Amino acid sequence: MKKTVALVLAGGEGTRLYPLTAEHAKPALPFANGYRICDFVLSNLVNSGISTIYVLAQYKPESLVKHIQTAWAPWFAESEGLIKVLLPRSNTLGGRFKGTADAVYQYLDVVQAHSADMVAVFAADHIYRMDVTQMTDFHAANAADVTVAALGVPVEKARGFGVLKTGADGRVLEFREKPKQPAPIPGDPRHAYASMGNYIFTPHVLQRLLEEACERGEVDFGRDLLPRVCRSERVFAYDFAQNRVPGVQEFEEPAYWRDVGTLSALAAAQQDAMGARPRFNLWNSRWPIRGEYDATEPARIAVLDAEEAALKAAAPWHGGRKDRHTDERVPTS
Repeated sequence: MKKTVALVLAGGEGTRLYPLTAEHAKPALPFANGYRICDFVLSNLVNSGISTIYVLAQYKPESLVKHIQTAWAPWFAESEGLIKVLLPRSNTLGGRFKGTADAVYQYLDVVQAHSADMVAVFAADHIYRMDVTQMTDFHAANAADVTVAALGVPVEKARGFGVLKTGADGRVLEFREKPKQPAPIPGDPRHAYASMGNYIFTPHVLQRLLEEACERGEVDFGRDLLPRVCRSERVFAYDFAQNRVPGVQEFEEPAYWRDVGTLSALAAAQQDAMGARPRFNLWNSRWPIRGEYDATEPARIAVLDAEEAALKAAAPWHGGRKDRHTDERVPTS
């Protein structure tokens, strides 16, 4: 199995979500039922078997750091994986990340230390479920240097995204940030591929591209780096509509993904998760979203295991508990 290291870009200020972001970074904002926005990307990575995760934070990071420590670190405590928040290094100009690419460049040495087969650079501020393994398999099958997760959106709405112009084989020919005239998907003139802000890189290519970007004064993936490199590297678009996640109900919206960058978008996504037949069902035992709701679970399991051990010591004939841990939740009715 190929090893993937993930870097989650969670430094966004989220100015359009003010006043909610007056004290919290955008990814740390509560979403619903005890979940925060960042819990969705982290759950997708963990459920996909990616166990080395670095969260790059910057704006008002205190609540995000606390959330990772209380809701996520316990799940990694007894495994070989790790999850860690990384802040801008103090020896950089102003002690800040100047952009998404600069954030990854500052911790390139950390990535290199893992000798990974692939590097996932994912945004922390979207609501969705995704099996990342299917994207890494696509990356490997196409011998890609860079793979960008893409979602087909109506052309008239694509102007607010980074848009990928692709060939019929998915090879990215052009990447434009918020174009006035988005290029349509081949064979589908009414839709365009919008970048989801999720990227897979081949490690040595990522290193070279970031070093070149540093020399050129480029600091952002979407604005600077990707528009340039798609002309010289093997960059592919991964169609998110092809991603299949177990446990999704027939009444849910296929390939559900929302950018919750505004107050109205956040409220609409929260509404999508409500009701007996939601567009996006928070309760999926086969692809669970973890968060504060689950934070005490490892400790509870440890207590149950200790109780079981004590019972076995007192009565060797006592059968083991078969139900001491499950990710099942009571479904909505």
